[in-house]
Amino acid sequence: MPKTDTLLAIDVGSDSLKMAEFNYPPTGKLVLEKFTFKEFGGDLKEEDLLPAIKNALKAAFEENQFSSKTVNISITGQSSFIRFAKLPPIGGQENRVRQVVEFEAKQNVPFPINEVVWDYQLISEPGADAEIEVMFVVAKNDFIEEITSAIEEFSKGIKIVDIAPIACYNAARANEIGGQDCVMLLNIGSRCSSLVFIDSGKFFVRTIPIAGQTITQQISKEFGIPYNDAEELKRKHGFVALGGAYEEPDSEVAATISKIIRNVMTKLHGEVNRSINVYRSQQKGNKPAKLYLAGGSSVMAFTPRFFQEKLKIPCEYFNAFQVVSLSDSIAREKLAEVAHMFSEVIGLGLRNLTVCPIEISLLPQKIKRMHEIQAKAPFFYGSAASLVLCSALIFSSLKMQSARDEKLIVLGEDEVAKTRILQTEIKTVHNKLGAVKLSYATAAKKLANRSAWPNLLNALQGSLPDNMWLIKISHGSDPALSSTPSTTEPSREEAPRFAFFKKAATGKTTTEDQLKKLEWLEIEGYFMGKTELEIVAFKQNLVKSGIFSDKIEDLHTAAFEPAKGDESVSSFKLTIKLKNPMDI
Repeated sequence: MPKTDTLLAIDVGSDSLKMAEFNYPPTGKLVLEKFTFKEFGGDLKEEDLLPAIKNALKAAFEENQFSSKTVNISITGQSSFIRFAKLPPIGGQENRVRQVVEFEAKQNVPFPINEVVWDYQLISEPGADAEIEVMFVVAKNDFIEEITSAIEEFSKGIKIVDIAPIACYNAARANEIGGQDCVMLLNIGSRCSSLVFIDSGKFFVRTIPIAGQTITQQISKEFGIPYNDAEELKRKHGFVALGGAYEEPDSEVAATISKIIRNVMTKLHGEVNRSINVYRSQQKGNKPAKLYLAGGSSVMAFTPRFFQEKLKIPCEYFNAFQVVSLSDSIAREKLAEVAHMFSEVIGLGLRNLTVCPIEISLLPQKIKRMHEIQAKAPFFYGSAASLVLCSALIFSSLKMQSARDEKLIVLGEDEVAKTRILQTEIKTVHNKLGAVKLSYATAAKKLANRSAWPNLLNALQGSLPDNMWLIKISHGSDPALSSTPSTTEPSREEAPRFAFFKKAATGKTTTEDQLKKLEWLEIEGYFMGKTELEIVAFKQNLVKSGIFSDKIEDLHTAAFEPAKGDESVSSFKLTIKLKNPMDI
């Protein structure tokens, strides 16, 4: 028995919507109550497809009073990714089978697994020593959620998200197609064609990107007209040109269009042939004995004849309505015009009536969670009733405990007052401890710097070449900030001495902040020689010392006066930067 009395089936195609509402009487056969067909296509860009689908859904719901609250939907094979794989034998353990299948799915899915919705079905039952044939179906989660959310806005609940080729296969099996011989079902749609192999319970599908839109684009290119005009010409004059010595139509336009259609159908036939070879070689399938046609672009005149001549097998249209009864309110003539496009919709309706050969569903996680909550609803109601009963019992016992609790509150308040007094005392002691720690840290810092000065002087002395001596070391400043160049020359009367608290080289008094930190030194001295090579050697030694900056550009030659005439003593002045500033 079906779980619901009515169901709304929606096939979301690449350029049209097919919707049908089914009733499930006690006899167990589908009854078609309402249907609608709405086109929204054209030469749409990918980013325009979803808005067009949403607008078509809105118009369809507003124009038709569908009463069913439960919805099964299918999306095109082009919007999904279907892959078949063979897994090694794993002894038929169900849990083990699922683990291996999930691992294989993650390897086969061409997108990040957290961005997709996926499902699988075993094509062959797992045995002890036999390989497992499995089919993976994947679709982008964002696309599915957009479609389902648009339908849910009309107070509908999504039950199943299927794939069009699979829904078409289930409809064919329900109509007893492919029970004995291998047959093919070619659904020629707008943007793609789906080729389904039905072979004594086996299933294989391939999506081919050649369909009605390909024909329209070729007509648009050939005649140099817009896409919509080309589509109108195709529908008015379109038929598959007959090969050989057949007489062409009187209309030159019709003759040209028929040849264009034949060229596209020839390419499609080539892909069908290739698919047959893949199916027979990789899937070990049988040779197809018959071809069934379906889809909006399959109704062009002479299409069955074309494929029958090319494939050398019988070809006819697929009638999925043999398992469906029509209510008296159905407009049969209107339905006959679009019946060839409703095989997927019937396949969706069958999912609610019986167990189908292939049952996959690409429901988004949020809808799955909602279904789980709905399944647990009876348990929630029972729990709520138990909670009310327990609450009444608890209330009576709480009332008895109230008096005792009031006494405990008085005792608790006394303890709180005592605790607050202790907290005040602890806070006072904590503040004293903080002051002691600060004093200790200050002293420790001073002790840590006691060796800074000897290390600095030793580094200076150790970096001096043998023929160089210093006469003055003073507090310096960044040469880049000095506005007035230094004119002070080394004075033999002042050498050697420290002058950290004298005026800076610029002639400006050193500020109090500058005196707190020593970052730059200004040194003056002499050396035996007339070139700056000794100064360069001195700078290199300073860089290697580890006390001064390891950047040679931070060792600035503030002044250099080479020896004159017969003299051999030159003077110099350097401004050098410490690697780590020192407290003064």
